Amino acid sequence: MDILLGQVVHFTDSPLRGGTAQVHEAVAIDNGLIHAVGPAATLRAAHPRARVTDYGSDLISAGFIDCHAHFPQTAIIASWGKRLIDWLNRYTFPEEMRLADPAYATTIANRHLDLVTAHGTTSVCTYATIHPHSVDAYFRTAQTRNMRVWAGRTAMDRNAPDGLRDTAETADRDTRHLIDRWHGVDRLSCVITPRFAPTSTPDQLEALGAVWRDHPHCLMQTHLSEQTDEVAWVQSLFPDARDYLDVYERFGLIGPGAVFGHAIHLTPRERARLIESNSGVAHCPTSNTFIGSGLFDMTLARQGLRVGLATDTGGGSSFSMLRTMAAAYEIGQLRGDPLHPSALWWLATGGPAETLRAGHQIGNIAPGMEADLVVVNLSSTPAIAQAHGHASDIWQAAFPTIMMGDDRAIRAVWTNGRQVGLSPRTVT
Repeated sequence: MDILLGQVVHFTDSPLRGGTAQVHEAVAIDNGLIHAVGPAATLRAAHPRARVTDYGSDLISAGFIDCHAHFPQTAIIASWGKRLIDWLNRYTFPEEMRLADPAYATTIANRHLDLVTAHGTTSVCTYATIHPHSVDAYFRTAQTRNMRVWAGRTAMDRNAPDGLRDTAETADRDTRHLIDRWHGVDRLSCVITPRFAPTSTPDQLEALGAVWRDHPHCLMQTHLSEQTDEVAWVQSLFPDARDYLDVYERFGLIGPGAVFGHAIHLTPRERARLIESNSGVAHCPTSNTFIGSGLFDMTLARQGLRVGLATDTGGGSSFSMLRTMAAAYEIGQLRGDPLHPSALWWLATGGPAETLRAGHQIGNIAPGMEADLVVVNLSSTPAIAQAHGHASDIWQAAFPTIMMGDDRAIRAVWTNGRQVGLSPRTVT
């Protein structure tokens, strides 16, 4: 049994749906799960033999969750580019071909998880490459760290270079094999992963739709309406489709468990259909500004759509969910919709958990949930400390860290009830 002291944040529900955040003095962890939250004296009296770690005034939160990433692009983050397709051809596809080497795939998987953990992220949903061993590498690496992660073999059978194209048959076969091998092992989950409509033929989309029908317990991830020229490209490739989303609908690639990256340039029909189908969307603000894609409309979350924040690294320009929150705030300001700090924090914790259908396991601090936690120093730099000094409540205190914080703000990370990263001071 471990008891952690600090400012422990529990959400009653999403602030975008009227939920509130409650702050407790302590959280008790036992056997990888949250045992209790409440007053420090009460928990210590109930568990006199527990190890007690005092984080002072630091914020103790559910660990950050990145619901849309590309771990094979770790080495090319912050590469200068133009538009999406140019960026893919110039940087992404050449780098992804390097993961044909299993040793390199393992190196990048380790590097990616090192980087995200240093920034307080405890769970990731990522695309791999067409190489099945890239999924193996990510899962093996996460498994040694006791992390809950999702990963999928990326399928592309057209409009991709030699060395990254597969077929409908190999996508079907390899995806099923990976599901049989990994899905549900420890804290690992397979994701059915067509990269996006332009790089999959109708035959491949149909095959992956069939895989999902056979394995509805898996997630399905892909991209949707990231850039206007991409939307036009999809229209030219699928002229009979009503819109971009309709391409996926025709092949059964929509509904609970679907995670669509970006979803910026949506028609009214697409907006309504995403909500009606109970699909999820990954909002990737640093990527959307870095590649010049557009401004996501967060009113979709208020209307009932499942939305979580994501780095979209390496199209995104940071591995930090703090920086991702800051970018989401800035995009909200540009749209005339400033997000409250509590909403931003939820979008980096509870929101992604809901989007990944794991809100009953991770994304909040409550009894019975998995003990994935991040401890955040709200005075990590002189600039942040002086702003923090004027705060009158927890969210005023957290907002400077949201806007200016980086890995220096991460005091400690707990994954599945085990401490990783920096060592805090233990008082008993």
